[in-house]
Amino acid sequence: MIPIKTPEEIKIMAEGGKILAGIMKELEKMVKPGIVTEELNRVAETLIFKSGGKPSFKGHEGFPSALCVSINEEIVHGVPSDRRVKEGDVISLDIGMKYKGFHTDMAISLPVGEVSPEVKRLIWVTKKSLKIGIKKARPGNTFGDIGNTIQRYIESQGFNVVRELCGHGIGRELHEEPQILNYGKRHIGPEITEGMVFCIEPMVTVGDWHIKKSRDGYGYETRDGFLACHFEHTLVVFRNGAKVLTAK
Repeated sequence: MIPIKTPEEIKIMAEGGKILAGIMKELEKMVKPGIVTEELNRVAETLIFKSGGKPSFKGHEGFPSALCVSINEEIVHGVPSDRRVKEGDVISLDIGMKYKGFHTDMAISLPVGEVSPEVKRLIWVTKKSLKIGIKKARPGNTFGDIGNTIQRYIESQGFNVVRELCGHGIGRELHEEPQILNYGKRHIGPEITEGMVFCIEPMVTVGDWHIKKSRDGYGYETRDGFLACHFEHTLVVFRNGAKVLTAK
């Protein structure tokens, strides 16, 4: 069953989402050639606790960090380490926070220094696919409408969408019903209704869409080693459409 949030719960999640977006802005400023990924994680965790929240990811299914940092062929759930990012990389930052009993979750992908035209286009297309997916999040549509719209746009741009990972409901739990695929057919799946809160998170690949587990046991990466990109927002559905909660 898909939870419906009360106005009071939505207000709390909106407050937490705005704080989380501010934290992401600070992390974004830090991304440059030579930055160590564990440094990003330390700052993320410090800012979360300073804001009165708790990291959603740290300890979730054993994950060791507050922040997921995925680079190049890594899609999601990369563990921060002593790795330094390099000029030309694409880096994805994924962060979640529990605030006053409710989780919010968001992700962005960024170019590191000067990048290739392919990287610029991959980031632009993935970000736009999230935007058009959010437009489909309105009462009367289905979750299949969201996935179909995202898939058709991404494939029209010559990229592929990951099939084995998906978006999710969110609230008192980090992952709630429903699972939100980034592909599929229109008019299938549960109907979207007012009061639902969930995360849409397209994951896009330059090459094939098949994935494999990373050596750290937590992350996922493209099986063929080609680049990947990831964006995510937490949003709430109102009568006239969706509002993004993880926006500054």
